[in-house]
Amino acid sequence: MADFYQTGVVATLHRLDADGVERIERQLEEFSRINPIGLVLPALYSEFETPAMRQIISELAHARYLRQVVVTLGRASEAEYRRARSFFRDFPLPVTFLWIDGGRMQQLFALLDENGLSAGADGKGRSCWMAYGYLLACAECEVIALHDCDIINYSRELLARLCYPVVNPTLGFEFCKGYYARVTDRMHGRVTRLFMTPLIRALESMVPGSPFLRFLDSFRYALAGEFAMQADLARVNRIPGDWGLEVGVLAEIHRNCATSRVCQVDLADNYEHKHQTLSADDPAKGLRRMAGDIAKSLFRTMAGEGLVFTQDQFRSLQVRYVRMAEDTIKRYYADAMLNGLQFDRHAEELAVSTFAKSLGLAASEFIEDPLGLPLIPNWNRVLAAIPDFFRRLQQAVSDDMALVQ
Repeated sequence: MADFYQTGVVATLHRLDADGVERIERQLEEFSRINPIGLVLPALYSEFETPAMRQIISELAHARYLRQVVVTLGRASEAEYRRARSFFRDFPLPVTFLWIDGGRMQQLFALLDENGLSAGADGKGRSCWMAYGYLLACAECEVIALHDCDIINYSRELLARLCYPVVNPTLGFEFCKGYYARVTDRMHGRVTRLFMTPLIRALESMVPGSPFLRFLDSFRYALAGEFAMQADLARVNRIPGDWGLEVGVLAEIHRNCATSRVCQVDLADNYEHKHQTLSADDPAKGLRRMAGDIAKSLFRTMAGEGLVFTQDQFRSLQVRYVRMAEDTIKRYYADAMLNGLQFDRHAEELAVSTFAKSLGLAASEFIEDPLGLPLIPNWNRVLAAIPDFFRRLQQAVSDDMALVQ
């Protein structure tokens, strides 16, 4: 059962009414007349071959309050693009596909590169950014929501609860981040539990009173891939194109939005999706790469706040992180024992050791190149350089959609 406590500087909206989805949806239908909603679904073609995607499509068919659904399809051939679209053949809501690997979309990425506005490498960040651009070009939605497409136990309640705080005009929120538990017979979410939270708190000991770190530490699941925002924020936010996406989004929200306009909402009793491998021996893959990208995103954001990092500080941070992560393991062990969960102490310690290596490598790369990969530019900058880009984007999507009628 959810608690009702407010901690940190971000408003927390709890799940106290487990049977409230129909009530929420009725209100969303009313509110969406004022604040129309667009949903972004970043997907790889491989996800269309899973039961999770079929479940998501089945549940979304009941979300009649949505104005638009935009699917960004990555790593798909033309035949796979056609097949993915067939999953929505009888869908009751308008669905638009952005075929990321299609020739027309690739020409748009090349145009951005030519104008010094690179959208980065292929990945979730770039796909989501382009979907935001498409929704902004259509100018039909005031709120944009996003969630992943590998959620095994997906329910339409998740989307309704995610949208509600931003769509309800009486609440005054501009950005909403989802949170949830990730538990089966054991605890999951290793990057959040054993890396992100201990690292933030280790950094806080170096920069006491940092508003940004306090903001980050207020989120119960800062790496959750589910969030909703006012469309105006999607226009002005820059985002990373790598695994630092979720951290980068929160950094931009902290920069562009008053904290009183930000909330987090409990989306579900439990959340199950595919699990990444640790990849302890390869820093370019799996959770080890994810941890490194997150660390570099944090370092760049803190440097932008005026913090000066030295090699000695990074060495101290690494030691401090390991100590705090080890203390965290003890807490989770006690929690697991009380709740009858399996707990592999060795695997947890191995994860911390692997993340510590990622932290050290990230620190070295940051010192060598503090700027790193540039953030994807915001849409205001793109339109200043290429005024007709939205028209080009709509035309490219329309031409691709004409492949299947």
